[in-house]
Amino acid sequence: MLARMLLALLGITVASLLLVSPQAAAANVKVVHFDLHPMNGSGARATATLSSNPDGSLSVALTGDGFTPNAPHAQHIQGSIKSRRFFCPPASADQDGDGQVATEEAASQSGEILLSLTTEGDTGPDSALALSRMPVADDSGFLGYSRRIPAQRVPDGLIENLENLHIVQRGLDVNGNDKYDMGGLGESALAASLGSQDVPEEATNPAACGRVTPVGSVQTGSGAPGDGVASSWLLALGGVAFAAAVGLLVLGRLVPRVLRGV
Repeated sequence: MLARMLLALLGITVASLLLVSPQAAAANVKVVHFDLHPMNGSGARATATLSSNPDGSLSVALTGDGFTPNAPHAQHIQGSIKSRRFFCPPASADQDGDGQVATEEAASQSGEILLSLTTEGDTGPDSALALSRMPVADDSGFLGYSRRIPAQRVPDGLIENLENLHIVQRGLDVNGNDKYDMGGLGESALAASLGSQDVPEEATNPAACGRVTPVGSVQTGSGAPGDGVASSWLLALGGVAFAAAVGLLVLGRLVPRVLRGV
């Protein structure tokens, strides 16, 4: 397990570093941070940093723990590009009284799926339940994700409105058997409505959700033409610091687990 955890740390840090260049740092960029909190009693928590790039692409780095081990976790950017009235749903959104806020129950409050944070391929709403392309938590419940989403896959207006959106991660083990099955909550009504049968609701119910922290907070950087190479490299160092911070965040979560296992 230690080897897998260290490889996760190395992969996320290297991936983040590869997203940084003097040219990117010298251009206008937008960086937002999200704190995701548990939903439906999952105990799952995560943090995410999203950064725009000069070519219109979007870099996403996310880490979390408390997730169902060895299981995929669908994750999405939700809300509306045209409205600020959508948010992470409260427990009161539970309409059938089963103690769970199902995705379909929260739809009127959480808004539409704008971007599916898959590990590869399509990132549109049609990939919302593409569990085979979603990140998988390791055997300790740690989940790490890093991807640069090409500009052509980023919806128009999404980057400009990131601070008004939220991230939702799904998948929780209600009956405590370390897997998604029908015995926990039955079949997912959401998946069935989309044409996918025999998908457990445990796999589609929200486990964590969060907005930009602090709310509405945005970091920006700019480099006007003629600023020179030195300025570019100084800004690039800021990008490296971001990558290092992602690595340290993961390391801070891993080290206590490793020490407990000694």
